[in-house]
Amino acid sequence: MSKAHNILVVDDELNIRRVLSAMLKRDGYSVRAAADGAAAMAELKLRPFDVVITDLKMPRIGGLALLEHILEHYPDTPVIIITAHGTIDGAVDALKRGAFDFITKPYEQDAIRHAVAKAIRTRALNQATLHAGSATDDKPDSASRGRYGIIGATDRMQAIFNIIDKVASQPSTVLITGESGTGKELIAKALHEYSDRKSAPFIKINCAAIPKDLMESELFGHEKGAFTGADHAKPGRFELAHGGTLFLDEIGEIPMEMQVKLLRALQESEFERVGGIKTVQVSVRLVAATNRNLQEAIEAGAFREDLYYRLNVVPIHLPPLRERSQDVEPLTRHFIQKYNDRLQKNVEDVTPEALQTLCNYHWPGNIRELENVMERMLLFVDSDVIDADDLPADLREKAGDVSAMPIPPIHLPAAADGGLKEAIKETTMRLEREYIIQALAETNQNVTQAAKLLKISRKSLQNKMKEFGLRD
Repeated sequence: MSKAHNILVVDDELNIRRVLSAMLKRDGYSVRAAADGAAAMAELKLRPFDVVITDLKMPRIGGLALLEHILEHYPDTPVIIITAHGTIDGAVDALKRGAFDFITKPYEQDAIRHAVAKAIRTRALNQATLHAGSATDDKPDSASRGRYGIIGATDRMQAIFNIIDKVASQPSTVLITGESGTGKELIAKALHEYSDRKSAPFIKINCAAIPKDLMESELFGHEKGAFTGADHAKPGRFELAHGGTLFLDEIGEIPMEMQVKLLRALQESEFERVGGIKTVQVSVRLVAATNRNLQEAIEAGAFREDLYYRLNVVPIHLPPLRERSQDVEPLTRHFIQKYNDRLQKNVEDVTPEALQTLCNYHWPGNIRELENVMERMLLFVDSDVIDADDLPADLREKAGDVSAMPIPPIHLPAAADGGLKEAIKETTMRLEREYIIQALAETNQNVTQAAKLLKISRKSLQNKMKEFGLRD
């Protein structure tokens, strides 16, 4: 394990703190310890942690209060609850509130190791969790701010908001597709928080972070003795989400043998725990998300067609950031404010030149990448305004003007055919056409963005495209 992974151990028993800390340090983690929730909050102010492991019952500030604090101020940090057998109900309540996992005392060291490793994998994958806005109880009317507290002024984002308007209160299954970092979890949360189930749990699980042999237990739970290490019964995510919403992120990563069991749970609203014979019935609204093309996965034999159609009742496709460039400016300003607050900085604005560079960039990592760039800018910028020169050099290079684009190969015509002037004219036209083709390819055929990349007007580009036979 990498020493870059920081673990915070919180327990009022000194011996437990020492034993846990020593074990995790042997595994290569960097470990800090705190005697209660108040001391843990102080540690969290000083440095970021990849995982927090906390006892449930502690003096002053207990595990549940610490969990609520972390969910509010450090929502990307997974929390593992350690609890005694007599307080398992409290640990289950913590899971419903947003804890990552719980382990009972006396615990097996392998159980701790597995939970920590799984939490770190999930945190890495869940960097897709975007804070481009948080769902609130009111719906702002501002087009730039968007409804549901989600920034999105483009027609495509407004169409997505309209879908949420219509289906949030319905029980229908929703499948959210889109590239990594486009904000799929924000949409899932909006569907929950604007539904009749908003007071019930919103339970999420990243299917890509769960080992294949543990997927069934994670989804449906297990009975005591179901397998080695199962020293107590434990509910799965379906049970925890009863009455609320279950968000299955990266649904395309569920192994084939589990897909039929998931299909049955969705169709019948019932299942059995691993090692159990009692049928458990639940009322769960399912929202799934993936960055994979599930239809291609079906053709490749990696995804069940019947499960796909059961999931794809209400499809929502999130466009990549490069196709919604008008949202780059409000997102940028939002992240400046967010990291001003978090990092105690006083950056006031971003220059027009910097904004133009950000709009020209194609954002392969989407909103998540933009957020990371803005956090980095606020960490290192010395002035109160971010200029284009402050942006990362590789971003500026990739977002540069036509001069930064690689020159396509040119086959010069014979000058004797019409003289040097004719040869230059023909070569220029070929070069123009190649640049336009490349710009359109870089922007997924978005004429507006291609015009920005080429630094010409949209009308001029349309005329050139017609002249070169690139449009009807």
